[in-house]
Amino acid sequence: MRLFRVMVPVRDIEAAASFYGRVLGLPGRRVSAGRHDFGCDGAMLSCIHAVAGDGGEVSRPNPGRICVATDDLNGTRRRLVGELGDRGVGPIEDHPCGERAVDAVDPWGNRLCFVDRATVCAGRRDEREV
Repeated sequence: MRLFRVMVPVRDIEAAASFYGRVLGLPGRRVSAGRHDFGCDGAMLSCIHAVAGDGGEVSRPNPGRICVATDDLNGTRRRLVGELGDRGVGPIEDHPCGERAVDAVDPWGNRLCFVDRATVCAGRRDEREV
């Protein structure tokens, strides 16, 4: 099996397409009026503007972090700060598993973690995989 899509709930599909497009450095592709996809090296990050029922309630943010590997962690952090300001973006840190990463929260409350691709941990400290 292989993970092929992560759905990210948002309240404004246009703003989400713009935000994620600038942060990821990818234009993505509009799939429908309420969905914009970004191809991320074999998996899809899908921004979804999902309205739950007729009451107009928007789905909640993902409860866990969405982790993305990047070849340019410093550049990714700069783009995040440009979009969110220092308040929404953490420093680049070394995690206990050996990953070098930066954490952030998108404008819709989804927790993000961008990891230096060279440090991605596949489950054990001595295994690296992307």
